Amino acid sequence: MSLLELTARQLRDGIAAGQIKSIDAVTEVFGRIDAHDPTIGAYITTFKEAAMESAFAVDARIAAGNPIGPLAGVPIAVKDNMCMQIGSTTCASKILADFRSPYDAHVIEKLTDADAVILGKTNLDEFAMGSSTENSGLKQTVNPWNTTRVPGGSSGGSAAAVAARLCWAALGSDTGGSIRQPASFCGVTGLKPTYGRVSRYGLVAYGSSLDQIGPLTRDVTDTALLMNVIAGHDQRDSTSVSESQASVPDYLADLEEPIQGLKIAVVSHLNEGAETEVADAIGAALQVYKDRGAELVEVEMPHFDYAIACYYVIATAEASSNLARYDGVHYGHRTTDADDYVQVYSKSRAEGFGAEVKRRIMLGTYALSSGYYDAYYLKALKVRNLIRQDFTKAFEQADCVIMPVSPTTAFKIGEKTADPLQMYLADVYTLAANMAGVPSVSIPCGFDKVGLPVGLQILSGPFTEDRLLRIARMYEKQTDWLTRQPPL
Repeated sequence: MSLLELTARQLRDGIAAGQIKSIDAVTEVFGRIDAHDPTIGAYITTFKEAAMESAFAVDARIAAGNPIGPLAGVPIAVKDNMCMQIGSTTCASKILADFRSPYDAHVIEKLTDADAVILGKTNLDEFAMGSSTENSGLKQTVNPWNTTRVPGGSSGGSAAAVAARLCWAALGSDTGGSIRQPASFCGVTGLKPTYGRVSRYGLVAYGSSLDQIGPLTRDVTDTALLMNVIAGHDQRDSTSVSESQASVPDYLADLEEPIQGLKIAVVSHLNEGAETEVADAIGAALQVYKDRGAELVEVEMPHFDYAIACYYVIATAEASSNLARYDGVHYGHRTTDADDYVQVYSKSRAEGFGAEVKRRIMLGTYALSSGYYDAYYLKALKVRNLIRQDFTKAFEQADCVIMPVSPTTAFKIGEKTADPLQMYLADVYTLAANMAGVPSVSIPCGFDKVGLPVGLQILSGPFTEDRLLRIARMYEKQTDWLTRQPPL
């Protein structure tokens, strides 16, 4: 059997037991990358030589009987908005095309300490701004299930790499659904942790109060495995929650134990906005839970429908502030056609930023401008608090909330690029979790009539990822969606 058929945990266990060589896994996956990534376009860059060296080092330590980390020898991909000293950190933008980070992000340090093998950096919408990875300034990524369709975004490269078996797991970032929506489109598992659960140190900022790093994997068990490595406090990130505030559990410890007396909150009008095949798949998944003894509880979330408007005020305002640092002076692209420093700033940004990034900077700058701050930004912050209160009330009545990840399955490449508002609506179900800061996971729950995956979104209370993953695992064990692979 090909090593590519194994999950990350199965591969890790085989390597740790000395039954599998990490170098064999790395060699096999690079063979698959060479064969299929020219079509898929998941990676911006790969680190073949460094990955081989890491794999050899792991195998040598195991042979010598020395201690190894919890991800020893497992090949993993990383979204290219997380700083690494090796290679470039581009954010899929021309303005950072040649930028080399002088330090590693916290999650990169954690992966390295866990002896994971980092294969390369994956493609994304430029500065993580988008829902299809079509906004990348460097290349196009396609959906492995159908190469005429988008992989979702902004973590489309990571999701496509996991689905196409071009790695065993990957890291993405989620500002408004950028892990869960591509996970849904590509038929993999994607978790957005609670805000503050995983350090953002070294993540290139888009919306600082919304961004969160999380794993994309083949199944829930692999998600728990990665969370055991990347979760925890980091004193370099002021938004990172300390152990005294919320300790980090062992996410694998009780993963196979179902939640007894599980109560699931549903919001009926939300499902009505999804395509029929998506809504039917969500309904069938809820029936699986009911057959396992779960109780469905109807709840009201009156402010949920305002999440998308609220998000595109707050996120763009924060983007306007965060991206002001790219001025052609400090680092990044600098124009060669300028007569003064005003032109250096304006022309460097005009040449380096793509259309969607410019659009969001302009929206955010407008929302923060004199005379509009109170009318837009301050009001959005107030509505955000109401959305958070809706979730708090829902979790008082139930253990989790279940809804679609996206109103559609993966749409065609180019279908929504001419209408940004339609593109923004692709995240209508995922934005609220970021506004409230709660954890949310997407798991496969079916396919539409043309063979494209459908994702089930499960949300739970802050810092309850262990319970959330147990709920997801309850469903996963009752279905066979994981056995299906893209027809590459």
